[in-house]
Amino acid sequence: MEGMALSRTDMLHVADTVAREKGIDREQVLEAMEQAIQKAGRSKYGHEHDIRAEIDRKTGDIQLARFVEVVDEVENEITQVTLDVAQRRKSDAVVGEFLVDPLPPIDFGRIAAQTAKQVIVQKVREAERERQYDEYKDRAGEIVNGIVKRVEFGNVSVDLGRAEAVMRRDEVIPREHFKRGDRVRAYIYDVRREQRGPQIFVSRTHPQFMAKLFAQEVPEIYDGIIEIKSVARDPGSRAKIGVHSNDTSIDPVGACVGMRGSRVQAVVAELQGEKIDIIPWSTDPATFVVNALAPAEVTKVVLDEESGKIEVVVPDDQLSLAIGRRGQNVRLASMLTGWDIDILTEEEESERRQSEFTARSERFMEALDVDDVIARLLVTEGFTAVEEVAFVPVEELSTIEGFDEEVAEELRLRARNFLDEENARLAARRRELGVEDQLAELEGLSPTMLVSLGEAEIKTLEDFADLAGDELTNREDGILRNTDMTLDTANDMIMAARIKAGWFSEEEIAAIEAERAQAEDETGDPAVEAELVAADERPGGDAGLPA
Repeated sequence: MEGMALSRTDMLHVADTVAREKGIDREQVLEAMEQAIQKAGRSKYGHEHDIRAEIDRKTGDIQLARFVEVVDEVENEITQVTLDVAQRRKSDAVVGEFLVDPLPPIDFGRIAAQTAKQVIVQKVREAERERQYDEYKDRAGEIVNGIVKRVEFGNVSVDLGRAEAVMRRDEVIPREHFKRGDRVRAYIYDVRREQRGPQIFVSRTHPQFMAKLFAQEVPEIYDGIIEIKSVARDPGSRAKIGVHSNDTSIDPVGACVGMRGSRVQAVVAELQGEKIDIIPWSTDPATFVVNALAPAEVTKVVLDEESGKIEVVVPDDQLSLAIGRRGQNVRLASMLTGWDIDILTEEEESERRQSEFTARSERFMEALDVDDVIARLLVTEGFTAVEEVAFVPVEELSTIEGFDEEVAEELRLRARNFLDEENARLAARRRELGVEDQLAELEGLSPTMLVSLGEAEIKTLEDFADLAGDELTNREDGILRNTDMTLDTANDMIMAARIKAGWFSEEEIAAIEAERAQAEDETGDPAVEAELVAADERPGGDAGLPA
């Protein structure tokens, strides 16, 4: 490009060559050349001028011209003229038109040629980045093969052939070291535009990398006969994968293991010896959790669906196996199943049951003023609270061995008297805390709950209406976490408080519900539903409701 001594056909030839080598559109290269010539032209004739260049797409001829805009009122004397001045040069000129003054071809000097070259290189690079982004933006979720280009501070740049990807240090399997020229297989987990061009992020630690490797090794997964339901990894060490067969005649675990372990070994080899447990997936959470804790044996499972927790009881000699080294086995099982798993030995569970039994017995002894024999009988029969004794039918109580109708009636009476005294005490405490009557009248709030709210500085209907459901029910720090209130009930009560406080009318609530139902029907998009719920929970939020 020295002296820009390119012939007209050379110009087109260079554009064709660059476009072919970089895999971008010839038109984009020619536009970059035009911008370079424009820049050189402005350097010669003055940067304040509106100088434009055009390359004829067939002949390669370069047209350089100065453009002057016809306007009503001149703001820039160099690039604009008024209509009457323009009509002296061109009688039919109109406002908004450009007067074009052809300029002689530029004899590019060394500096001008260098500047033009820089512009062309920059524009070609931008076009190449755009082509890379368009090519890879829909390939997130694929496995790609590449060659290590360079390694800087543990971050690996991978040449994919027509693009370059980045594998950050935490996306490389521990104890895995790459050097320039190594072949590498990785999973594209993100493609996004950044200032310096598109960035393709790849990983070898991502759970889906393992899933995709299995899909390559196991034809039944590729064909959709076997599904990978969930994956949990401790990269480079251990992993668990939950599989399910849509064909009852095919064993999903056997298919993934392969003849003499050939299929799973191919994946293990790629993952630097990562041990893989293949777990049969189940619709029943308890069964899936038991499977996921393999190789440990489980004797009992107790689910708490509301909190997402599950208690697992194992024989004493199986505890260390169930937990795994540094908690690895139970951690991976928890990630795989989505349940918070709490492991107890049979001895610990027996002790807990015994302490709960004792605590309930003592509660009945204190509340009903009975001896430990009667209290233990009540607990043994499944009674857990004084309220249950107070309102259970006499016939049910009198069927307990050693109880007759008279004893049953006396127990019910004592239970009700205790509850009345307790409620009176709680009501006094509630008033002492300053909890307003208007909040106390909200349906569903017990005296105990009202005291808990008061102690948490929730004292008015407005305070309660301003809460979110999980602020009440969260198992870690929810205000009412020690009650049996569910998240759905909490949300319903908060909405009732908002209506009672005059934030929304019943008609507006009905409109929100209708809008949510319609969004679910039309899109099935949980994000849309989440936004509507968020609008519900904002006073006068995006749903356009009055604050």
